Order: sequence, then structure tokens, then C-alpha cells
Amino acid sequence: MALGQPRIEYKTNSQILKMREAGLVLAEALDEASAAARPGVTTKSIDAIFAKVLERHGATSNFLGYHGFPASICASVNHEVVHGFPSDYELKDGDVLKIDGGAIIDGWHSDSARTVLIGNVDPADQRLSEITEQAMWAGIAAFSKARFIGQIGEAIDDFVTAQPGAPLGILEDYCGHGIGSAMHMAPDVLNYNTGHRGPRIKPGMALAIEPMLVRGQIGTSVLEDDWTVVTDDKANASQWEHTVAIHLGGIWVLSAHDGGAAGLAPFGVTPSPITA
Repeated sequence: MALGQPRIEYKTNSQILKMREAGLVLAEALDEASAAARPGVTTKSIDAIFAKVLERHGATSNFLGYHGFPASICASVNHEVVHGFPSDYELKDGDVLKIDGGAIIDGWHSDSARTVLIGNVDPADQRLSEITEQAMWAGIAAFSKARFIGQIGEAIDDFVTAQPGAPLGILEDYCGHGIGSAMHMAPDVLNYNTGHRGPRIKPGMALAIEPMLVRGQIGTSVLEDDWTVVTDDKANASQWEHTVAIHLGGIWVLSAHDGGAAGLAPFGVTPSPITA
């Protein structure tokens, strides 16, 4: 602790490379889990597919057993925002599934989430997912240029509120976080504009940037399982997340196969992989 604030962990290049290994395994696991998500498939079976990819690569899950969490992924459907348990629920045409997972390689963590649209979905849910994903990239692009953590939330907020059409809500009760030798670390990464600068961005910092947007109001509750977060008005939600690092050479999206090249291009940002 420094002046009452949690200590931020700054990674070396070699440690970031280990996080990249974990990120690539995680990206593959999310690819296979997302591809399996279709009508009639249970969220429990999707969890099993994800877990097998980690096992194949000698990685471990940072979700399984975390404060008693019973699975390798969070599987949250429709108005479930985040932290949903995989179960015997069979996905249905039109469902909005959020798959959130993590991987550990040699003690170094990665965390990433995607929204998967099942079958023929409401165009409003398609829009919700697209804007949430783009808002994530707006936040990541801001991370590459900003001086302070608070500017990430400002960029996400500005992007979302500038979209034409029906307004979307940005959840305020849940946010992104630092990541590295543990899954959840300082600093918190808010997804909205608070007017506060927050910690200064420095090389070696790694963050999980994860906006969560809703089609309705931002009020949420936690179900009796003490995990699953749902919207109070039953409106559908979307979540997208990547693990991202800043180093002396620039920014690198550790949980994206291409390092973030495609997602960052519209924002004029080019990722910089660490090569040694």
C-alpha cells in the first residue's frame, strides 16, 4: 500500500511474454467455446470444451475454485450480465450469451470475455454487442495514449454516448482491473467518466478492460447463488474484455490472436509486440 492505495504491479518484458502465452491459450479456448454455442447446447458443455483446451496446453483456469466458483468460465445468458454459472440450461435461438474465462501459464494470468449471439437474434441485441465490443476497443486505444487510468473510462463513456439510436446503459457496479501474477489486482478500471484521473499509466502495467452495457437501466442484483449478476429490469446485457499491456515499445493486446491489430486500426493505433 502507498498512501492508502493498493500497490500496482509493473511487469518486465519476460513476464508480459508469459502473460501473452496465457492470452493465446485463452483466445483459443474462447474460440472453441464460442463455436460450440448454438441452440440446444448446454452452457455446462461449453465450460467443458473451454477446460479441455486449457488442459491441452498445460494451462490452468483462474476462475475454477476462485472464492468457490464452480467452473472454468462464467456463462451469463440474456439479462444475466456476468458471473453466471454454467449449467444444464440449453441455449435457445435468440439468446445473448456472455462467455468470460481466464488462463494461467507459469503463474501469469490472462482474462477475456466475448458476447456470443445464438441463432437469429433481435437486431437491438446485435447492436448492443457491437457497440460494447467497439467501446472496449475505444478504451484499449485510450490506454495506449492516455496519461491516467481515468481516461480509459472517459473514452468508453464518450464512445457509447456518441452512438446514434437508443441509448445504452454502462454498468457502474462492475469494472475492469489490473492483472498479472493474480487475476484481480489494482487498479480498478472504470467504464464511465468520473472526473477523477486515477493512477498514472506507466510501462509494465497490464489491465483487463471490460465494458458491460445494457439495453435498459443500469440497476443490478445478485441472485441467491451469490454470484450471478442480473439486470433489475430484465434487459439484456453484453460484455467484452481483453487483457492488455503497456510496455516501452507501445501497447499489446495479450488475449487477441493478432495482438489487437484489427480492433485498434479504426482508432489509428498499431500494437507493438515484444519480440525478446
